[in-house]
Amino acid sequence: MRDMLLIGVYALLAGGVVGVVGATVLRALRGRSILVHILLLLAVTVLAVVAGVVTVAQAMFLSGHDLRVVLVTVGASAMVSLVLGALFGRRLAAAAVWAQAARERERHLEAGRRELVAWVSHDLRTPLAGLRAMAEALEDGVVGDPATAAEYHRRIRVETDRMTRLVDDLFELSRINAGALRPEVTDVPLRDVVSDALAGVAPLAESRGIMLVAAETGWPVVRAGERELARVIGNLLVNAVRYTPVGGTVRIEGGRERDAVWLAVSDTCGGIAESDLGRVFDVAFRGERARTPDRAETVGAAGGGLGLAIVRGLVEVHDGRVSVRNAGDGCRFEVRLPVIIR
Repeated sequence: MRDMLLIGVYALLAGGVVGVVGATVLRALRGRSILVHILLLLAVTVLAVVAGVVTVAQAMFLSGHDLRVVLVTVGASAMVSLVLGALFGRRLAAAAVWAQAARERERHLEAGRRELVAWVSHDLRTPLAGLRAMAEALEDGVVGDPATAAEYHRRIRVETDRMTRLVDDLFELSRINAGALRPEVTDVPLRDVVSDALAGVAPLAESRGIMLVAAETGWPVVRAGERELARVIGNLLVNAVRYTPVGGTVRIEGGRERDAVWLAVSDTCGGIAESDLGRVFDVAFRGERARTPDRAETVGAAGGGLGLAIVRGLVEVHDGRVSVRNAGDGCRFEVRLPVIIR
């Protein structure tokens, strides 16, 4: 009985030493990845068993041959345990990381949905109240002056068009998020799409005294959905014009690099705060107040807060990517599409 107690004490002491060392190492590496922690815990567990067996074997004064047999047996078992533990540990770590990323994405999407609902409610409440007031004034005959009545009718039409565009943007965004958008891919001359987009945004740019500049050459042909590509370019141009101060410049250029077509829209908006660069394409994100245009500036423009989110969604539908960075006295939005035919 006494021998059994001694064997237990030796095994506990040996395993305890390994456990203390392992705990110290774990504390020192607490900032490392989940996989490192799993592998270290596995190694500590196996080494504790090995240390206990070896200590007891030596205490029992086994012959040299028997001791070597014990060491080989324990070593082989430890090797198999470590290899299998490493393989399954990688899967476990990957699953844990994926689950954490999924939870973070879900929280991000939920926050975006709440922000979108709050933003849409705010942007619809004000024009609806104005429309109701003007409609009641016209209906009750409060406005008798033909010029004032004509102005009321014009403002009703403008606000109705703006809300229609907002609803269209919401519908487009919902199709993108649901994966229901399937572009009709064709051979699209980028020069023609850019020319049409510039013509569409020209009145807004002219009203703000902003110069639109397009590169003369370098426009490739890309295989993409023409309607979706036109929406991407139009939204980027409208966004640049809206945020560029009066008298500024918006430039658009494109080209081809290896297996990708690129398109860039640059402005002189003064740049975007570094803390906001990662959120520019989020739904309903408007950034700091200095970069939020007045309501009067949004006439004819896409609904602020959805335009760039739609751009990212449409680009990703084409397996491309869109990015933004500060460049010079403004910022540069760049779209890259991987499919090239010329």
